Amino acid sequence: MRAIVQDVYGEADVLRLAEIDRPEPGPGEVLLRVRAAGVDRGAWHLMAGLPYPVRLAGYGLRAPKARVRGRELAGVVEAVGPGVAGPGVAGSGEAVTGLGRGEEVFGIGEGCFAEYAVARADLLLPRPAALPPEQAAALPISGLTALQAVRDQGRVRSGERVLVIGASGGVGTFAVQVAKAFGAEVTGVCRTSKIDLVRTLGADHVVDHTREPLRGTYDVVLDIGGNRRLRELRGLLVPRGRLVIVGGETDGRLLGGTDRQLRALLLAPFVRQTMRAFVSSENAADLGALVELVGSGAVTPAVDRTFPLDETPAAIRRLADGHARGKVVVTV
Repeated sequence: MRAIVQDVYGEADVLRLAEIDRPEPGPGEVLLRVRAAGVDRGAWHLMAGLPYPVRLAGYGLRAPKARVRGRELAGVVEAVGPGVAGPGVAGSGEAVTGLGRGEEVFGIGEGCFAEYAVARADLLLPRPAALPPEQAAALPISGLTALQAVRDQGRVRSGERVLVIGASGGVGTFAVQVAKAFGAEVTGVCRTSKIDLVRTLGADHVVDHTREPLRGTYDVVLDIGGNRRLRELRGLLVPRGRLVIVGGETDGRLLGGTDRQLRALLLAPFVRQTMRAFVSSENAADLGALVELVGSGAVTPAVDRTFPLDETPAAIRRLADGHARGKVVVTV
């Protein structure tokens, strides 16, 4: 099969198109013919091997153990591994039912920048007919992160004022819509060229961070795309407000922006405001919740651009350069 591979860590020029063996599904896994793959920030981190703790987490110290990046996908079931039952077949033990050859699905897999990829059966759902593959592939990881940031970490309630910093990115575009679906008054923060996008997502107010400072106070601040000091972020909160640090990038090779998250967690016990940092949980229940939000019309994946498989390096550059308005997607 054709796949985008890398043999060393680095920027997008380490990626190349190659012919490699098609993967085989293991126990509890499904082989998918990929139709589209989302490009999330994690793909860049694993490609670059930065910050260095990424390598210590089992991805390879000197070179990547897995050669193919990409984890969000929409595709067609090609084959199922041991322990995965077909449609209407009652499984036993850990068996998963309802997946048959030819079924259109979406979810979270491994090595998705390729013609074929494997995924855990319990991280796949049938693709809604109203959701094109490109939009379905944009949904899983970024959508889960946004949902859990708004619902679980921010505990957003109807009528609350929510500030979304980084509202035009992959996670931010979902966070704006999910917060609105929860009944919040949402202010989105972005650069000038992306104001119209954030407005179309339903934000009640939009702040151009290149032209005006952030003002006001909010019940919840979701910091997805910034590197503002904790003191500044706390100043934007009501006395018992909630700060959720979802992301933030620096050039640091050791921490890469996670230092703010660590400092927030250390400070949290000593202040009245709630400060949280988290790693999203990948689970089918929340994927199902996202499908319900999409089905109700409350959430629509915002796809910036699509790139063919052989242009995957350009897709990752667009994400890394900050030019994307929503999600970048690779089509296969």
